[in-house]
Amino acid sequence: MIFEGLSERLQATFKKLRGHGKLTEKEVNEAMRDVRMALLEADVNFKVVKDFINKVKERAVGQNILDTLTPAQAVIKIVDEELTALMGGTQSRLNISPTPPTVIMMVGLQGAGKTTTAGKLALSLKKQGKRPLLVADDIYRPAAVKQLQVLGEQLDVPVFSMESGTDAVTIAGAAVPYANAHAADVIIIDTAGRLHVNEELMQELKAIKGEVRPHEILLVVDAMTGQDAVNVAASFNEDLGLDGVVLTKMDGDARGGAALSVKAVTGCPIKFVGMGEKLEALEPFHPDRMASRILGMGDVLSLIEKAQTVYDLEEAKKMEKKFRKDEFTLDDFLSQLQQVRKMGSFEQILGMLPGMGNIKKQLEGVNVDLNGKEIKHVEAIIRSMTPKERADVNLLNGSRRKRIAMGSGTRVQEVNKVLKQFAEMRKMMKKMTKLQSGPMGLGRFKLPFLH
Repeated sequence: MIFEGLSERLQATFKKLRGHGKLTEKEVNEAMRDVRMALLEADVNFKVVKDFINKVKERAVGQNILDTLTPAQAVIKIVDEELTALMGGTQSRLNISPTPPTVIMMVGLQGAGKTTTAGKLALSLKKQGKRPLLVADDIYRPAAVKQLQVLGEQLDVPVFSMESGTDAVTIAGAAVPYANAHAADVIIIDTAGRLHVNEELMQELKAIKGEVRPHEILLVVDAMTGQDAVNVAASFNEDLGLDGVVLTKMDGDARGGAALSVKAVTGCPIKFVGMGEKLEALEPFHPDRMASRILGMGDVLSLIEKAQTVYDLEEAKKMEKKFRKDEFTLDDFLSQLQQVRKMGSFEQILGMLPGMGNIKKQLEGVNVDLNGKEIKHVEAIIRSMTPKERADVNLLNGSRRKRIAMGSGTRVQEVNKVLKQFAEMRKMMKKMTKLQSGPMGLGRFKLPFLH
């Protein structure tokens, strides 16, 4: 989970403060010492940490605490606000040109995930009603053009490329009239990277910038590289003048130092974060929501937004009717599970729920699979049934259950467990739908997938 280590340390620090009726300067200093260590361990830039601690101290010591807040809550509120400010304060959106096409130039080192991020961004813009064009401008890396073309086919997004031997500046320049001719309103240029920042790379990127005059220059950096990512961002910003940063592989970075340092060191806002390998796993970066997650207060807004993108309204209405008529089958059960899986890993979902960031520890040793393997087993079991069996669970006698277990690579006990879960879910949903439509006026309590 992102910021896992930092989140745990900060929550432990604030827990110590909760027992105090009034905070002295000494107690604030001790708390800030722990916060400082937590931030440094999270690989946050030293100067950034120093400035952050000074700001928090300045605000926390001698502050008039509101009647509604305890001293500990007041410190948490200050830390939350300062963390938000550190990461940019407010969400930084893409600069979309009023006169299309908007030109977005993706830059970065090799291996940071530029090409995949270009595809993810194209998908995100397409969902917003834009008509993106991907430009294969990495002429050096073997199969880079092919990789972008494959992504374009998957996303149903056109890809502009030119014959081998054409230089990168010419390709970028030719993409603009092509976009105009084919009614594309956003051009995403996937440029070449190098293993390290060098003069040759920068000269080429400067030439492309001069040729197409991009509205956005986005630097793609690997969050896993920590302070190296911040140093790379500073170098690119100095030479090119960046408009924003995309942090990839955020889901694999438990420390999160790059996210907390990049804005303060470079002045460039983080605009997107990559939260997984799937093409849908590119999220807008919200500093306030991220600060809330770090402090264990969850991120309900992002969770709601995820749910809204995943759940189909028409499908939800059909499902509600099925619940009311008691026609909910194993096929529907499987469909619901798949919808939940689209929202991301269980760890990600838990991290967005207030006070649930540490639930992973509490669930250690309990038969709950947070990585989704259990869900895959359930899917395999249901898929091993015939259409008739999925429609009517009463058909599932002992010999059929044995066959299903063999077909799904599981045990009969696991098949029984799935059927039990299904029966309980049907029972619960039946009760809930009765309550919703009952005379007691409980219709206001909506099920998540019945909105």
